[in-house]
Amino acid sequence: MKGLKEKLRLLFLPFVLIAICFVGLYTFLNWLLFIKTDFIPLKEDIIHIWLPFALPWIPVLIWLRPRIKLLAFKNDNASFGYQFLAAMAIAFPTIVAQEYLSTATGKLTKLDIINQFEKKEVTKYYSLDKYFIDKDNIGIINTATVSGKHNEDLNLFVYVALPILSNPDDSIKGECSYFLGKKYSKRISNRLSDTEKEDKFKAFTEECQAQFDTTNFQNFVYLEKIGRNDDHTEFDRAIKKSRYVRYNEPTIFIAHNDPFENRNGGKFGWIFKAFGIGFAVWFIFLLFPKFNEASLKKFKKGVKPKDTDLKEMFDLLIPKEGFFITPIIMNLNILVYLIMVIKGLGVISFKGIDLLHWGANFRPYTTNGQWWRLLTSIFLHGGLMHIIANMVGLLFVGIFLEPLLGRKKYLTVYLLTGILASATSLWWHTATVSIGASGAIFGLYGLFLSLMLVKVFPKDFSKAFLVSTLFFVGYNLLMGLAGGIDNAAHVGGLLSGFVIGLIMTPSLKAKAA
Repeated sequence: MKGLKEKLRLLFLPFVLIAICFVGLYTFLNWLLFIKTDFIPLKEDIIHIWLPFALPWIPVLIWLRPRIKLLAFKNDNASFGYQFLAAMAIAFPTIVAQEYLSTATGKLTKLDIINQFEKKEVTKYYSLDKYFIDKDNIGIINTATVSGKHNEDLNLFVYVALPILSNPDDSIKGECSYFLGKKYSKRISNRLSDTEKEDKFKAFTEECQAQFDTTNFQNFVYLEKIGRNDDHTEFDRAIKKSRYVRYNEPTIFIAHNDPFENRNGGKFGWIFKAFGIGFAVWFIFLLFPKFNEASLKKFKKGVKPKDTDLKEMFDLLIPKEGFFITPIIMNLNILVYLIMVIKGLGVISFKGIDLLHWGANFRPYTTNGQWWRLLTSIFLHGGLMHIIANMVGLLFVGIFLEPLLGRKKYLTVYLLTGILASATSLWWHTATVSIGASGAIFGLYGLFLSLMLVKVFPKDFSKAFLVSTLFFVGYNLLMGLAGGIDNAAHVGGLLSGFVIGLIMTPSLKAKAA
């Protein structure tokens, strides 16, 4: 019982206080900075999802982590697991609260005709008295994105933008700034062959056409103005394909057929349910581990334990003697990814068209004089999981190779194998958007393998790491065979790195002697 009281006092109640304060403060700042004043123009998914997932780590690491360290765990990873659990238990009610805030604070503005929009205060919801939805002069865009840890899913989308006019006669003018958006979506396997994907996409577009033909877009209760999100970007692309001329940024709406009073659904109640579930799970998990009595006594006396884990983690991103180039390469890749996120191009995944604009490798472009794409493509990634996997792989091999090769040779091998991997992809694929540092990283692993096989490294070292390196390479190549991954770049990088390793072996052996 004494141990339970200590856990409640030192771990449970502080967590509850942190969670409530964080959700309240973040919700207030969202209302003030993004809804009320629009002071910081960020995309909605960043405000509603990604910041609520990322920011709870700050109070958890500052205030809760030292207290979690008081618990005695058999496995060191368990401490991180408790920190992760605490952060997620704060994140989910925060996300629900932002969704509720978004709908609850939205006003319903009444418009007689759509052209009154610019004369009214900008709100989230609108009702229209007289209007005409021009179903004959629409704009359409088809797009697809990949998702999943190994790009195993292919998400198909059809975006349709229908002009909203005051009356049918306005269609003669050929001008429109207001559109009704309709989105159709379907998920298929990315492991299918190109022919199967084309057949699936064709069938999907036919389904969309049938639904579109039978939908009466004239009937709706109210409209919701779309904010800054991926849907707005795609609808904007669709609008550019319509026959209507735009003289300013288009305003896009989606239609709702439910009563306006039902817009919040059960979101408000789910805020408290999310809190309750998070508190209950945290309490249950606290019942299992015991306190480390020595650490607990020091904590009660005000002696703070030394915590070097975070420092060591961030030190991996700081260039230092013997480990200089690897952190710089990691930082460059992370910086490019973060800039793309801030630009509003996505978080989990980026669209192919955006990757092309940022320098992806693509045969029709690259062979048409844009050879710089062979290099720029190795600093681009398709999304969050892609860059995490690549940076972990780079970190592992870089720790061993950079001190052995030295800065200049290590950087040369990385860039050279990356370019050769891009060239292999170019040779193999006729029209595939190829990106990622994995080609260059596979080049380093190819070199690493060759040096272990020719016994540049000590025998015990080679025994310890040869199997794990072969498993890493084999697993990734096997996943690439399933589809959705540029295996040509992997193989090109691996083979070029292996050959370069054999060429460099004599000088490296002499250096090690």
